[in-house]
Amino acid sequence: MLELSLNKLLSEYPFALSYFEQNKLDITDYGDKTFKEYLDHFTDEELEDGAIDKLKLIEDLPVFIEQMSAFLGLSKDNQVHSLTILPGHDKSGVTEGFSELTVETSQIISIVGPTGSGKSRLLADIEWAAQNDTPTGRSILINGKVPDNKWRFSSNNRLVAQLSQNMNFVMDLTVQEFLNMHAISRMVEEPQEVIERIIQAANNLAGEKFDLNTPVTSLSGGQSRALMIADTAILSSSPIVLIDEIENAGIDRKKALQLLVSSDKIVLMATHDPLLALMADKRIIIKNGGISKVIYTSKEEKSLLGELEKLDVLIQTARQDLRNGQVLSMDYLS
Repeated sequence: MLELSLNKLLSEYPFALSYFEQNKLDITDYGDKTFKEYLDHFTDEELEDGAIDKLKLIEDLPVFIEQMSAFLGLSKDNQVHSLTILPGHDKSGVTEGFSELTVETSQIISIVGPTGSGKSRLLADIEWAAQNDTPTGRSILINGKVPDNKWRFSSNNRLVAQLSQNMNFVMDLTVQEFLNMHAISRMVEEPQEVIERIIQAANNLAGEKFDLNTPVTSLSGGQSRALMIADTAILSSSPIVLIDEIENAGIDRKKALQLLVSSDKIVLMATHDPLLALMADKRIIIKNGGISKVIYTSKEEKSLLGELEKLDVLIQTARQDLRNGQVLSMDYLS
């Protein structure tokens, strides 16, 4: 990277600008020079007056970029291409009914089973990259390998972004301030442009529109969920998204999943909704605290999904009309 021009360096690592600013180095008009060439333009007097240690600055720049890339989840070591679940056992100690399950980016896996069957436990095992050290005895592999401890214990390298059933904001911030704080922490280029994309995506999911001046504490449950899904898809560096019962969130569920998948996320969702279950590529069946089996969504089920979606549109339209004070009739069924 030291052989790159400063313009090229900032293009690949925009956060490197803070390194120059912290060291009070004005690189304006030197974009076509390498960092070493830039430092060479100083006279001995300027180096002494500015306490500029050329050798240390050159040595520290790659370290700074490596550390910031790791912090922001940009380094190649942080790229997750697949997640593999290795079987453990159910509450009775019976070995789970599958050999292994691998999920790749842009795939959706649904997790279904009765209330209390162990769906949330599976999500927790994935979130903490279990290594036969949880009550289920499951193990999680990342890219086919035992995950580095950074995925388990580092607050900077979050493997999972989890969207829970209930989301309540307690901060006295506007949507603009909340998103701006997150964008700055991720050191993104042109944060306002990213913020505009997030609010547009969120309003595409929410039943009722909101804007950047809306206080986050006044958002409805559906609006809060829409905001966090859009934020996770566009701004979060976490490669895996775990969703717990999105069906009651008051948002467009299909659009939400499409948004997450388009961002190269691995999506796993616990659900009781047949539409969501059939939207997935595969579904995990949970019984008695263990994975009973894994079912691939068939062509026939995909055809059935199309018919169920038509019924869902009918129900959603009726729900909206009721909210607007209209009287329903049998014409809905024609």
